[in-house]
Amino acid sequence: MSESDLIASARRGDVAAWEALVRDHQDAAFRLAYLLVGDADEAEDVAQEAFVRAFRALDHFDASRPLRPWLLRITANLARNRLRSAGRYWAALQRMFWERPEPAVNVEEKSLRRLEAQQLWQAVRRLSPADQQVIYLRFFLELPEAEMAAALAVAPGTVKSRLHRALSRLRPIVEREFPLLHEERLT
Repeated sequence: MSESDLIASARRGDVAAWEALVRDHQDAAFRLAYLLVGDADEAEDVAQEAFVRAFRALDHFDASRPLRPWLLRITANLARNRLRSAGRYWAALQRMFWERPEPAVNVEEKSLRRLEAQQLWQAVRRLSPADQQVIYLRFFLELPEAEMAAALAVAPGTVKSRLHRALSRLRPIVEREFPLLHEERLT
């Protein structure tokens, strides 16, 4: 069943159709929320609230368009609101992304990659929330420019310029504060 068919069924009250849509998009919503709020429990709450709000507004959604960018826009707005209203913004900036360690064949290589990932994460977290969001959407969620534009509610050209500016602001941070990461990229 296509996404537009699932949306139509969900609008008619088909719980299974709505559950299928949630399954299709919950990972992306959670990941974006986590990247923005920096806490798994908070991200889970934000993602859940995004689906509740999306369900309530489903009758107003244009089913000829992809659901994911619309849902990610709701998620991003809720995450920003949560950071503002709860006063957790500064604490979230200090949190680091920790991934569960996987069994490694080459421990040294895995440790180096993890260190690089942590340093890159720290560097990105030094940017403004708007710059962080455009980098997260492009490189962490791997969204194409068209979906980024829809998620941010801006023109595709604006996405390109925002991404270019964000990367331009990230580059000196990496060069100045994370020289090992910068040297690794040069070799």
